[in-house]
Amino acid sequence: MENRRTVGDGIRVGLRAVVYTVLGGAALIAIVTVGSVLGPLLALDLYTPPVAAWWTVFTAIAVQGVPFLLLGTVVSAAIGAFVPERVFTRLLPRRTALAVPVAGAAGVVLPGCECASVPVAGSLMRRGVAPAAALAFLLSAPAINPVVLVATSIAFPGQPEMVLGRLVASLATAVVMGWLWARFGKEEWLRPPKRGGGPASGGGVRAFVSGLQHDFLHAGGFLVVGAAAAATFNIVVPRSLLEVFTGSVWLSVLLLAVLAVVLCVCSEADAFVAASLSGFSPTARLAFMVVGPMVDLKLIALQTGTFGRAFALRFSSVTWLVAVASSVLVGWWLL
Repeated sequence: MENRRTVGDGIRVGLRAVVYTVLGGAALIAIVTVGSVLGPLLALDLYTPPVAAWWTVFTAIAVQGVPFLLLGTVVSAAIGAFVPERVFTRLLPRRTALAVPVAGAAGVVLPGCECASVPVAGSLMRRGVAPAAALAFLLSAPAINPVVLVATSIAFPGQPEMVLGRLVASLATAVVMGWLWARFGKEEWLRPPKRGGGPASGGGVRAFVSGLQHDFLHAGGFLVVGAAAAATFNIVVPRSLLEVFTGSVWLSVLLLAVLAVVLCVCSEADAFVAASLSGFSPTARLAFMVVGPMVDLKLIALQTGTFGRAFALRFSSVTWLVAVASSVLVGWWLL
């Protein structure tokens, strides 16, 4: 009888998760679609063409990004709830130098959003995974997973080199950072993560529902903010000022690399924001997509709370430099 009751509860929770996912995604798409129709009409009625242009850019980014955001958060929540951490420890080689690239490559098949990657990395460390390997996975999982790569291919149609460039530059950054930590990292910089808490803790259907609600609402908010910021950037910033940066490859790369840190756009949707920044070079937009999933304000805050301020400041600063250098090299090679 107790087993039947447990199974019944699990089925009800699972059905509730499906309903929440479908209705939540449909509601968000409906809101954005209605806004995309009414926004320009209201702007035109008010005789403010710039506002109409702002709505057009904003809704184009949001409508394209929502389906991939929803898919990414569903996969991320499923990984956190149903894949035990011991799977990672069994698959990784014992030698740290070999475990780092394997952990980095695991991001291709084991996706996770930026918010979940930090607690997952802490959980891996608690289970005995070398910190260097856990940090490589932390950087690669939100940057090169299948959802992100497919979204990038949709955002840049007919440009497979942009997808390949993102994959190579992001994976190279994650592996290099893992090796750098293995060689130069100090124990006193890394505060041992505490047990419990975070979206990745626990397991089962209830953990899936909790993780899905957290990731979708959290990442959805950042998608809206990022789309609004990108639209504002496109409309408000004078073209004469942009020409100062777009005329120089180095300045444009540095500007978008800094912008990626500030905007905090979810990795499942940042490709659409990057595609909207059409005035910049492909290498600069590549840097935006490589830096964003690895270094932004919310990630720095999460790393500070999980691993300590000494770690977060050092690790984020060096990751930003390596990501920019990797983007420039890969952009020069492929783009």
